[in-house]
Amino acid sequence: MSYIEESLSQDEKVMALFKPHWFAYLPMTLWLLLGLLTFGLTWLIALYEYLKLRFLEQGVTNKRVIVKRGIVSRKTEEMKLNSIETVEINQGVMGRLFGFGDIKVTGKGISDVVFNRINDPMAVKRAIESVSNPVA
Repeated sequence: MSYIEESLSQDEKVMALFKPHWFAYLPMTLWLLLGLLTFGLTWLIALYEYLKLRFLEQGVTNKRVIVKRGIVSRKTEEMKLNSIETVEINQGVMGRLFGFGDIKVTGKGISDVVFNRINDPMAVKRAIESVSNPVA
C-alpha cells in the first residue's frame, strides 16, 4: 500500500496521483550509458536515481496535497486544501516542448509544496484547483 493511501484520515479520498514526466528518468539513463564506458562504476548512481523516482509519491486528496520522497527514510510535504493560496506553474522552454514542468503550491504562512518535473503540469494545476475550490 502506498504512503498516500496509508495516511488517509476518515472520509478522505485520493482524488488524483501525479507521475513524473519521462524526462525525470533522463539522469538515470545517462548514468546507465556512462556505465558502459566506466565498466559499470556509475550503475549504482543510476540505481539510486531510479529508486528515488520509484519511491516518489505525489497526489491530492479531498483534504490535502501530498508529496512523499525517500527510499529508506521518508520526507513528506503536505498542505491542507483550505490553506492553499496559489498554484503556480514553472515551465521552461524544454518543459513547454516536451510537456513537463514544476508545480508550486503556496499556502497561507506555510512552506510551499513543490511537484518537480511533473507530467502535464496544466492538468495537475486544474486537478488541485478543482479539489481546493469546488464549484458550488
